[in-house]
Amino acid sequence: MSDGRPALARRLGTGDAVVVGLGSMIGAGVFAAFGPAARAAGSALLVGLLLAAVVAYANATASAQLAAQYPTSGGTYVYGRERLGPWWGFLAGWCFVVGKTASCAAMALTFAAYVAPGAPRPVAVAAVVLLAAVGYRGVTRTARLARVVVAVVLVALVAVVVASLVGGDPQWSRVDPWGDATGGWYGTLQSAGLLFFAFAGYARVATLGEEVRDPARTIPRAIQGALAVTLVMYAAVGVTLLAVLGAEATAASSAPVADAARATGWAWTGLVVRVAGAAASLGALLALLAGVGRTALAMAREGDLPHRLAAVHPRFRVPHRAEVAVAVVVSVLVLAADLRGAIGFSSFGVLLYYLVANLAAWTQPREHRRFPRALQVLGVLGCAVLVVTLPPVTVAAGVGVVVVGAAWRLARCSARRRASSGRA
Repeated sequence: MSDGRPALARRLGTGDAVVVGLGSMIGAGVFAAFGPAARAAGSALLVGLLLAAVVAYANATASAQLAAQYPTSGGTYVYGRERLGPWWGFLAGWCFVVGKTASCAAMALTFAAYVAPGAPRPVAVAAVVLLAAVGYRGVTRTARLARVVVAVVLVALVAVVVASLVGGDPQWSRVDPWGDATGGWYGTLQSAGLLFFAFAGYARVATLGEEVRDPARTIPRAIQGALAVTLVMYAAVGVTLLAVLGAEATAASSAPVADAARATGWAWTGLVVRVAGAAASLGALLALLAGVGRTALAMAREGDLPHRLAAVHPRFRVPHRAEVAVAVVVSVLVLAADLRGAIGFSSFGVLLYYLVANLAAWTQPREHRRFPRALQVLGVLGCAVLVVTLPPVTVAAGVGVVVVGAAWRLARCSARRRASSGRA
């Protein structure tokens, strides 16, 4: 890096970056998000899915062109600092780190629920430690494991969708988006907010900006490619659930994909869902640990987190202290709390994160723009609308976390000023 700080190694190509994004997006959310979305919107969850995808695309274009201009670790934390100022960057980074650390714990517990329902917490901690060890050894190992996980999940989901449509007695009249629009426009928007987190994985591509080859070309392609594949897969799953189960049964289910598989009457589909659920959770956890570690690295470099977390391993060229710290915090959360209800909280943090990204992209000069500025207006409005339509408890918790973060940064800034005055 130009400022003399140790840099991460550029080892990832376009395919690797696409896989990391897919591993983040096609995760455990596909097995959990459709139930809450159906409770909010009924069959209009398909409209919610489309709205979430539109907002995600606007956000993706902002992230892509910002990452091309600032190809370093940290994602929107860096973009907000560079384009809007330190406080905007801190807001984005804080929301990302806190929200996605909780999501890491939720993914670890979900993985353990599929593979060891009798002892989920010890297995969840073991999964966190194992994946942290993989990431510690280098980002290319993370990408290789992500390829395997993504392949397993995609094959399993396609198999379940086909089996459900063939053997589950689908009724296509149930797929009418307005046939059972339970919550009206408000419910539809709430379902979009709940489903949005499923598309948020492309942020992990941007946070790896310091580790991809030719970032100006690779990152925009990877983000858009991963988003397109994810939208097709989620739309197929949503249509299948409505056709086989209906909106009411989907809303009542805690595991609608598994219920659709059971409706076929074929025993093998249950095993496939278990394998897919475990693999999806593992893939999401792997990508989340990498993304949170890189954002923590960027924040530590600027003093917004303890500076010791800014270290880069001399051999493996990864932010090893940040990754270890994240793994420790996630393991504590896994042992202390049940966080599988964190979808709304994660969405709150991620939507604020992308709101900052869109504002930052709006300020980019013409020579760095790759997409129309109108997309950033759409992104800002979309993020704001989806945030305020999330469940009130989620919004209150999110606001509380933002206030705590602001108090933390004010205290650190005050301490630095006092230290500077003392030296003077």
